[in-house]
Amino acid sequence: MKLGVLVSGSGTNLQAIVDATREGRLAADVRVVVSNKEGAGGLVRAREAGVHTVVLDHRAYASREAFDGALVDALRAEEVEWVVLAGFMRIVTRVLLDAFPMRVLNIHPALLPAFPGVDAQAQALAYGVRVTGCTVHFVDAGTDTGPILAQTVVPVLPDDTVDTLKARLLVEEHALLVSSLAAVADGRVTVVSRGPGERPAVRIARPA
Repeated sequence: MKLGVLVSGSGTNLQAIVDATREGRLAADVRVVVSNKEGAGGLVRAREAGVHTVVLDHRAYASREAFDGALVDALRAEEVEWVVLAGFMRIVTRVLLDAFPMRVLNIHPALLPAFPGVDAQAQALAYGVRVTGCTVHFVDAGTDTGPILAQTVVPVLPDDTVDTLKARLLVEEHALLVSSLAAVADGRVTVVSRGPGERPAVRIARPA
């Protein structure tokens, strides 16, 4: 499975993917890492791993669609088959989604559909929930509304802060993202259409 990974920040989820490929836990090849920020830590991680990197400053483009067109060009140049949003802080458009139909995945630090969008950990604490978690989902044109592939539950402790909750969630994010990608790479993931207006269902077959 040829992966393109999009990052905006430190790239810890990218590191989890790279480590899993090196250790034989994920049958994938990270072909390119693209960031909209020159100083993103994920770029450093990619370069240290010998992965090709591309920086596309979103501010240089007249529209989100124009920026996504440049993203598509960069991904296709490396023959990418699947795209992973690993802390990519941009809302993607149909330009990217149509280029990789049902082949764009995102990791989100909440149990969707609860707490979509930014600052999901702060949202969970403000709401007072006892549990939260993380979600790997297919990306559609909405904000964190695509079909859910997998989720992991994480308890919210009485003395949690945003930082402590983030740290505990990150551990689970890394594991869930790798296991989800492994299921895709093994051909065990199927997206099934349902009725009009309903979110498609995702089925994961057991390992052979």
